[in-house]
Amino acid sequence: MSIAAAKGLLSIGEVASRTGLAVSAIRYYDDEGLVAARRTPGGKRMFLRSDIRRLSFILIAQQLGFSLEEIRVQLRQLPLERTPNKRDWEKISKGFRAHLDARIGMLERLRDRLDGCIGCGCLSLEACKLYNPDDRAQKAGTGPRLVLQKSVDAGTG
Repeated sequence: MSIAAAKGLLSIGEVASRTGLAVSAIRYYDDEGLVAARRTPGGKRMFLRSDIRRLSFILIAQQLGFSLEEIRVQLRQLPLERTPNKRDWEKISKGFRAHLDARIGMLERLRDRLDGCIGCGCLSLEACKLYNPDDRAQKAGTGPRLVLQKSVDAGTG
């Protein structure tokens, strides 16, 4: 048994096999500081088993549309020097939950208002007279205010 295996470390190939990520992606995430490989005397990257969870989290978060910077901010809350425990993951989930809830709310508003007024200020649809009479949503700012914000002070809810 190698020293790395005795310490519970996995090679980059083993991590790739367990996560489904390409070795090049794992190297990139390591270079970006999202995971922290340990190096053998020969320079080979070795990873903790807990890095499988970190990498899986990165993969899922990216598929949900989060940027690497948003993911990095959340992962900074996890310890690098030890395997994150349940409490560590609960802390990170609270921050991510707020982002997800906001995105879910925006998607629901988009779904519910896409066929009518989205508060864009165009006033080209007859229905806008019902949802946004006299373009009151413009007071909340430019763009699709009725989708981007939970409510606007235009009587639109």
